[in-house]
Amino acid sequence: MPAPFNPNMTATFAPPVMEARRWIEGLNFPEARPLINVSQAAPVEPPPPEMRDAMAEIVRNTPQAHLYGAVLGLPALRAALADRFAREYGGAITSENVAITAGCNEAFTAAIATLAAPGDEVILPTPWYFNHKMALDMGGQTAVPLATGPDLIPEPDAAARLITPKTRAIVLVTPNNPGGAEYPPGTMRAFRDLARARGLALIVDETYRDFHSQPGAPHDLFADPGWDDTLIQLYSFSKAYRLTGHRVGALIAGPARLREVEKYLDTVTICPPQLGQHAALWGLKNLSDWLAAERLEILARREAITRAIGGLAGWQIIGSGAYFAYCTHPFDAPSDVLARRLVTEAGILALPGTMFMPAGDAAGARQMRIAFANLDVPGIEVLAARLAELGG
Repeated sequence: MPAPFNPNMTATFAPPVMEARRWIEGLNFPEARPLINVSQAAPVEPPPPEMRDAMAEIVRNTPQAHLYGAVLGLPALRAALADRFAREYGGAITSENVAITAGCNEAFTAAIATLAAPGDEVILPTPWYFNHKMALDMGGQTAVPLATGPDLIPEPDAAARLITPKTRAIVLVTPNNPGGAEYPPGTMRAFRDLARARGLALIVDETYRDFHSQPGAPHDLFADPGWDDTLIQLYSFSKAYRLTGHRVGALIAGPARLREVEKYLDTVTICPPQLGQHAALWGLKNLSDWLAAERLEILARREAITRAIGGLAGWQIIGSGAYFAYCTHPFDAPSDVLARRLVTEAGILALPGTMFMPAGDAAGARQMRIAFANLDVPGIEVLAARLAELGG
């Protein structure tokens, strides 16, 4: 008799990005018409040369970078991030509020581990970030979908109607993955007030905050003196400094919650990867101008994708921001079928809306996500030209 499988694991879906990569196995794309990969929301370039030089020095000359470190992260990095966020958000944030994690996905799973037991519920706006749904599935929690309107902004009143005695948290991702929408400060405050009134946590995933279209703090939740009774913020150095392969994220919460987070992290990773932490600290100290220029480049690409897709017959962008354009398509076929067709007929690898929606949701069949940050402006124009060739 074979060994058993955890039914929570087998019940969730295959990792969507890995599933999409299997679509191109065995296919050859000519040099004159290479594959355009807009499936994964990650930088495709390494860190800037000066950061790589600093990392090489760290490898050679910092013995601690090769050893176990503090479970909650490099103290200097925790302090530097707390100082940056306290200045930018105008709130009381100290190193005792910061845990460094092995990427932002781990920050999410750590937060959920402190909040929800098997059978509990967590509200996720749709379209949702699929790894959040997968994490809840694997933990035995129920992801409760919160449908969003045509602007992809969730409504607090609609969320209130979904709360039950089993609800433990509401999750907001802004700028949104996959939808690109940037949630207004008033919306963020309303969700904070709802969560606080109902005794829930508000998890705010700001992986892409460094590429927000508006300068300054994207919300004022940290200005509330009692923010840590409700708010848990997640962040990613990986996107800011192109450190995706080094896995560096952060979780910001109250000290009492971080004591529980420490139990989880010590069991899962023992400590975050040391080289990535030292690189992130170097980046905080030295790359503010570089990161500002990166933001402007992403905003230029956002403008280019809006112009390019907006000019295609039948296509419509319903959300755009940070790394993403979320579109409706003009084809009769559902998006999961269209996505395969895009590979073979257009040399485009993109993810269908069905990967970001509950099974059977009709909206997902009409939607596609394009991770446009992986393309420069000329590349975006080539993408649009290939989509135009398909017709509608």
